[in-house]
Amino acid sequence: MGRRSCCRRPLPVVASLGAALLLLCALRPAFENKALGSSWFGGVRKSPLQLLRDLDQGPRSAMAEVHQQRRELLRRACSRHTRRQRLLQPEDLRHVLVDDAHRLLYCYVPKVACTNWKRVLLALRGRGDPSAIPAHEAHAPGLLPSLADFAPAEVNWRLRDYLTFLFVREPFERLASAYRNKLARPHSAAFQRRYGTLIVRRLRPHAQPDALARGHDVRFAEFLAYLLDPRTRRHEPFNEHWERAHALCHPCLVRYDVVGKFETLADDAAFVLDLVGEPGLRFPAPPLRPEKDLTREQARRLFQDISPFYQRRLFNLYKMDFLLFNYSAPSYLRLQ
Repeated sequence: MGRRSCCRRPLPVVASLGAALLLLCALRPAFENKALGSSWFGGVRKSPLQLLRDLDQGPRSAMAEVHQQRRELLRRACSRHTRRQRLLQPEDLRHVLVDDAHRLLYCYVPKVACTNWKRVLLALRGRGDPSAIPAHEAHAPGLLPSLADFAPAEVNWRLRDYLTFLFVREPFERLASAYRNKLARPHSAAFQRRYGTLIVRRLRPHAQPDALARGHDVRFAEFLAYLLDPRTRRHEPFNEHWERAHALCHPCLVRYDVVGKFETLADDAAFVLDLVGEPGLRFPAPPLRPEKDLTREQARRLFQDISPFYQRRLFNLYKMDFLLFNYSAPSYLRLQ
């Protein structure tokens, strides 16, 4: 593979210890890094990013057209709604997982099929059938390297030369899913003790001792009040399960080549895996259970008892996710 001009892809700037590091066009080519698998080079096969560029330069398939339009919509939304740019900090990249062998960067957003995507990345590292990898193993710390753990120079050339992708979801359906999965279900005892007890203690007058001790019966309205309470983010960042997708993946600072959506998960996952080029690798099928997806109707039921005042405040809190990823405000909201 020949040297590629850095002008082909906007080059990120990563700050380290308060100092900006700007890499110029004299960057070494990616194939000089011995950590990369040799199968990508010598004309054997192209990288996923190269394949995507080939799709964009020739007659586009329907899926390639969809993803080109999503990239353009995101670029325009960033230009319209972000007033000033800043340098990337290492912690901005904590959710970006690295696969050097296949030259992939995946920013995971909880409650958007991230368990299955982590299974796929582990399978690409030789861990077998992704569908057979237990969820707890997929989330085990240290199995998948984070881009935040690399030196600034290594971060920059990976951001330049690797295919970067993320998956997003309609913000309020994702939020309702997080509530149901982490606070409303019996198997969520750890989250209930960590967050439920705090919510009850702070927001429920005259709470019963059992609720104060277990945090097992948090109401959806209480959860939303906790998110809107200024003390919440003053004390610590949002938990990743209800943090805004743009705050986890920084799509106006990192250029994403593929913006997948939960609503079109099967097609978008197949598109990414076709670019990866591993024959036989399939995205795991969702579990066959009645509540495998949080539908619009389920989200509507949770929001129907929330006052218009709090609906508006919550929409403003998650507004950037709606704008950047081209989601309309749900019809069940009373925002006027």
